[in-house]
Amino acid sequence: MNTPIASSANGTFRLAVDIGGTFTDVVLMAPDGRLSTTKVPSTPDDYARGVIEGCRQILMRENVAASDVAEMLHASTVATNAILEGKGARTALVTTEGFRDVLELRRIRVPRLYEPLYRKPPPLVPRRHRFEVAERVGPRGEVLRALDEAAFQGIAGQIEAAGIEAVAVCFLHSYANPDHERRAGELLRTLLPDCFVTLSVDVLPEIREYERTSTTVINAYVAPPVSRYLTSLRAGLDKEGITAPLFMMQSSGGILDLETVLQRPALVVESGPAAGVIGAGFVGRRAGFDNIIALDVGGTTAKASVIERGRYLTTDEYEVGGGISLSSRLVKGGGYALRLPVIDVSEVGTGGGSIVRLNAAGNISVGPQSAGAKPGPVAYGQGGVEPTVTDANVALGYLNPVAIADGTVAIDLAAARASIECEVAGPLGRSVEEASYGVLAIANALMARSVRSVTTSRGRDPRDFALLAFGGGGGLHAVGLAASLGMRRVIIPPAAGVFSAFGLLYSEIEFAQSQGFLTPLDTADPAALGEAFTRLEASVLRHLGRPADTVRLQRRLDLRYAGQAFELAVDMPEGAFDTAMRDALAAAFDEEHARTYGHRLPRAHPREIVTLRVIGTVITERPESHLAARKAQGPAATRPAYFGDAGWLEARIVERQGLATPLDGPLIVEEPDATIIVPPGWTASLDTRFNILIDQTVELPA
Repeated sequence: MNTPIASSANGTFRLAVDIGGTFTDVVLMAPDGRLSTTKVPSTPDDYARGVIEGCRQILMRENVAASDVAEMLHASTVATNAILEGKGARTALVTTEGFRDVLELRRIRVPRLYEPLYRKPPPLVPRRHRFEVAERVGPRGEVLRALDEAAFQGIAGQIEAAGIEAVAVCFLHSYANPDHERRAGELLRTLLPDCFVTLSVDVLPEIREYERTSTTVINAYVAPPVSRYLTSLRAGLDKEGITAPLFMMQSSGGILDLETVLQRPALVVESGPAAGVIGAGFVGRRAGFDNIIALDVGGTTAKASVIERGRYLTTDEYEVGGGISLSSRLVKGGGYALRLPVIDVSEVGTGGGSIVRLNAAGNISVGPQSAGAKPGPVAYGQGGVEPTVTDANVALGYLNPVAIADGTVAIDLAAARASIECEVAGPLGRSVEEASYGVLAIANALMARSVRSVTTSRGRDPRDFALLAFGGGGGLHAVGLAASLGMRRVIIPPAAGVFSAFGLLYSEIEFAQSQGFLTPLDTADPAALGEAFTRLEASVLRHLGRPADTVRLQRRLDLRYAGQAFELAVDMPEGAFDTAMRDALAAAFDEEHARTYGHRLPRAHPREIVTLRVIGTVITERPESHLAARKAQGPAATRPAYFGDAGWLEARIVERQGLATPLDGPLIVEEPDATIIVPPGWTASLDTRFNILIDQTVELPA
């Protein structure tokens, strides 16, 4: 049990909360960097309830007054779930005459090449709710046809009669001249005061009508449910006396204030996975590991991301919903285009709560359906009847057979074994432990797909990286997964079971603005380029509301070879935009193009600037973090655990501090928020940052 953190009158405690499919994780950081953690069951009927309960529990346990919380940070899947479950707002689209069907036409690519009858998911806005307006602006901003303002009275009447909650406005070339779109927004907000109205020039002022329209529609579609959730959460926190500012993690890795999120909720669609990657990058840099693969195994999914040379990778080629969520430049058409910066994460529907069944061929199938928080795995005794990956871990002796999550979740070992016997082992004619070990092997193979999709599929060898694993199931699966990929080192950071919440504490307030700027790189006007960047920087600083000397500004260009349809982002170095800088930008783009697509073109081939972007990050000093002290462990204990061909072995039960001297497996490291398995042939130790390092010491037969 944690020793309580003494309260403070300086009001600098920080709370971080991450909602998962099974548990809601809470981390409290004291002014001196000490951490205290807790997990509570998620409440899918009203996620805010679980968040508030978790905050209440940890503040009470640590004897910290609600008024001493200076900042609250949050990552949530509310926006993602609204899309995945089709439960977003009833949305309308207002667009340029002749472009009503852009959402229907999309791009020519489909994710299943050999399925000619493949059906793309239906647009988030049905055709009857898409309205055309007579107007036309040219690609250089010239007005070709004036906006028909008189048409809006009739359009507003139809929108109101249809019970629309949100309206997206996207005109053809508004990125070049936003006047028509802004006037349309003014008219609609006047005529429809109860509707959420969003404009593409505020969300994505860049070329490509499909991506811009889709992103704007997503922003409108998720706005009402996000607003309802955050309003409910804010009211609940205020009632508890937690009146500190609330910040949300955005998909790109920075955090945003509540007001910005309410206006641009599309920025937080992938907020949950981003937080863990930020934490992994922070821990990796401190521990001296520049190249790591971050693996987050939760109750519903497993997510992988690469941190290379100390930097996480981002992309704006993302699709969400329609049965797929991925960032691929080659596989497209399965979801809804979201062209906003997103940390490059690959996700598979395999986690601790994934349901285990036998498929039609009589083979073990794991997920993607999950038992979730309700009813949860059979072992939790909350009404679950179908075996899950967690039940397999219980049956193998890996999880404590009495209780987990610091004693808050009771475990029913007999029920877990009986469910696997009935549904898997019996029909296969295998023992419970053999069937359970097979379940884990299949789960690990599925998780390996997420790792390969961000490594070998993109020209990187996973053996050149260390695997940093976290999430409630990360420590259970990390070593088996690493072994299957030929990786020889696993890192388990402190607070691994609540690590995404921990990552929030090391995220920085960030805001980005972009602008379309289509011109050849070699003939771009330095003055025009400089003026455009200066305007973007002023806009970013104005939004952040901070002095310029407290904000780090990064200029970025999206470049492409002339004739290409898509571009890659390149950071712009300091200095004058002269021939040397043009060559440096071209070289940086060529290198990134070769990494992404496997080839580059000669310098003589023209390159084009497509988009300018400025990212503003508030410079913040963070204290060194460390877990609050825990009471010493009792007498040494062991527990039988099953390790495949090695059979049942007595595994030593230790806590993290028990690894100050390296210990050989088999070991089971039990923590309040996670369990770590160290099988035979691997050795566990602690580094100076209290990370568990698990290294392969014996080559075992495959």
